Amino acid sequence: MAVRKVETRTKVLEARKRPKKKAVGRTTSDKALAKERVLDRVLEQVAASASEVEAPAKLPAPAPVRAAPGDAGPLRVARVVAVQGRTAEVVFRGEHARTLAALSEDVEAEIVAQAMKNRDVVLVERPGGDAPPVVLGVVSARRPRELHLSAETITLEAAREVLVRSGKSALRLREDGDVELVGSRILAMSRGLFRIVGRMLRLN
Repeated sequence: MAVRKVETRTKVLEARKRPKKKAVGRTTSDKALAKERVLDRVLEQVAASASEVEAPAKLPAPAPVRAAPGDAGPLRVARVVAVQGRTAEVVFRGEHARTLAALSEDVEAEIVAQAMKNRDVVLVERPGGDAPPVVLGVVSARRPRELHLSAETITLEAAREVLVRSGKSALRLREDGDVELVGSRILAMSRGLFRIVGRMLRLN
């Protein structure tokens, strides 16, 4: 019995002499996990705010346009064949049949007639159903061979110079009042009085 007591006492002394293991590892790991969780939360908040700023606002989807069968859309390009009053006869691109179209209130018949003469196309709205097509305007894609201006008053104004030129003839109007008329042959005619007034006239 004495031997067992001695052995037990010896084990107790050895156990007391051993250095106690500090719970530093567990505490450090818990703190690291807590910091990682906080960092993850912060990163998630930053990513969510960035996505809210960068993501564009969602626009409502446009309402579908119902077009008549065989139409590419409500607006078509057509060539004018004839104009009579406020009605134009047009041929749509890709088709051969002629269609009657009414002119819009803002479109003048003279403009459509000039487009027919210049072989320009017009923009026509085809609403579909029983409504007739409507000519909305003229689409010009090239320079006209002939330009016709018709109005009650036509004003050409430039701050420095106005130049009208064709080939070897030209008319130049300068801001200081000088007028130059150049041509190979100049002919001036008057049914009434032809009057030339100036302080000095010089011939040749």
